[in-house]
Amino acid sequence: MNAQPVIEKLRSRDESGLQDLLQHFGPLLRYVIKPFLSDERDREEVLQNVLLTVWEKIDSFDTEKGSWTSWLTAIARNAALNRARTEKRHKADELTEEEAALDPASAPEKAMLRKERRDALLGALASLKKSDRILFYRKYYYRQPTAQIAAELGLTERAVEGRLYRIKQKLKNLLEGELS
Repeated sequence: MNAQPVIEKLRSRDESGLQDLLQHFGPLLRYVIKPFLSDERDREEVLQNVLLTVWEKIDSFDTEKGSWTSWLTAIARNAALNRARTEKRHKADELTEEEAALDPASAPEKAMLRKERRDALLGALASLKKSDRILFYRKYYYRQPTAQIAAELGLTERAVEGRLYRIKQKLKNLLEGELS
């Protein structure tokens, strides 16, 4: 489906653009949201939030920065992940007693280290073959189950797990070379 008519309707604030968006891209959005949330009501609520976000931020979509489907799936993934964090009250979102006791002056250093690690990981991912990079993102970014990935790629679960293991080993070797 050519996304341009949907984008134009949304940019001109034509509400039928939301219906077109849901009709043509709803299955993709649901596909992205599903691995993060087990409750159907939560998934539908997140989908509605995604539609609202697209409506509000359509003017920030830029084809120079990425594709329409990449932009949509990033919004959907982030909304689902945020909802999952809220629902499960991940410990990662809460300060532990140790973290609370740390010197606040060390926060900028931690932020710098996180940025350096992130940049190193993105560089290592970019060096992978496209098929390996896609497999890695499906498993660890979109959190798709191994069985689903295997079924959609026509592979066995064991083959997918083997490829993921080799990809992780390659990333580990690449990252150790950059960090040493």
